[in-house]
Amino acid sequence: MLFSAQEKGQGLVEYALILVLVVIVVFAVLMILGPMIGNVFSNLNNSLSSFSQ
Repeated sequence: MLFSAQEKGQGLVEYALILVLVVIVVFAVLMILGPMIGNVFSNLNNSLSSFSQ
């Protein structure tokens, strides 16, 4: 047996920490880029609605 129970628990904690870090980064990126992405869709919607009239 290459891994003991303690090492398996340690690996699980490391995966959980990586997952938490990824969630924090994604949340921060969405908070920063969210308004800019919303403006792009709003401008696209305005362009399409003015084009159809």
